[in-house]
Amino acid sequence: METLWFWIVSVMVAVYVVLDGFDFGAGVLHLFVAKTDDERKSVLAAIGPFWDGNEVWLLAGGGALFFAFPAAYAAGFSGFYLPLTMVLWLLMLRGLSIEFRNKEESGLWRSFWDGTLFVASALMAIVLGAALGNVVRGVPLDQTGYFTGPLFTDFTPGAHPGVLDWFTVVIGVFALVVLAMHGALFLRMKLEGPVAERCTKAAETAWLGVVVVGLLATFATAAVRPDMFDQVVHRPLSLVLAIGFVIALGMVKVGLTQKKPVAPFVASALFIVAMLASTAAAVFPVMLRSTIDPQFSITAMNAHTSSLSMNVGAVVWVIGFALAGGYFVYLFKTFGGKTTADDYGH
Repeated sequence: METLWFWIVSVMVAVYVVLDGFDFGAGVLHLFVAKTDDERKSVLAAIGPFWDGNEVWLLAGGGALFFAFPAAYAAGFSGFYLPLTMVLWLLMLRGLSIEFRNKEESGLWRSFWDGTLFVASALMAIVLGAALGNVVRGVPLDQTGYFTGPLFTDFTPGAHPGVLDWFTVVIGVFALVVLAMHGALFLRMKLEGPVAERCTKAAETAWLGVVVVGLLATFATAAVRPDMFDQVVHRPLSLVLAIGFVIALGMVKVGLTQKKPVAPFVASALFIVAMLASTAAAVFPVMLRSTIDPQFSITAMNAHTSSLSMNVGAVVWVIGFALAGGYFVYLFKTFGGKTTADDYGH
């Protein structure tokens, strides 16, 4: 059951990144692909029915972690207290910018909220990437099972790193370009006219950025965690998933040359899922790696709750996941098709 719940938590995180990821990408790009007020309204109309619902998966993922692995939840949420506070503020600023823009007649205030949406979305993408970088690199867990994570120390990985160092920043920038590509593909799928054409160009540029920064992130990971590559090679699941996300990234490029906009967006989602799943398979069963001593690491085997709780919780999770999944299928079906500026605020 420990293995099952490890993958349940991983699935919840992946679903959140895929769904809320296109919102972040749209927020990052809307200043560049939408030039007029009506065009920016059309961008916000495209994500309007989805962005707040997508955040449910973040809460669900945190709840699953708290339920199944309370020790990992306690260590992570206490050690990352400052970054998590920043995440809350960024999520609030994003929501405020989307909602308040519709209520402002002043062009100056609308520009302010547009800028706020861009900053909050870009920083959230970087923070998500930095969080993944911390999981890969490790945190300074001691024998008590806890750690203190300052925002940064000397900006280098080591036994006592901060949340941000050169490695986690590289992973954060990689997440930014990945979600920018994902958001551009979503807007390309939902919009028409000049905005859709600019989104195609933005997606092509972001795709190139994913390749370049992805190679840089790969070399950085090899320098910080060379053992992870051994895990990928010797674990068939991780290797298959790694090959899968490379193929999915190629499918995005092929899809951009075609007129059908849905296929490259789906390929982008598969790329994100396969990349996160490959990473999870490579680090399993470790959930928080100790940079002080590997013996202090928190794993799925030493951080889980009781067997009875996990068994009952698995049944509840299946029911809840099916209900939530059905709702989101209905949501995307109901608000499928193209959107325009007239749909903004309705």
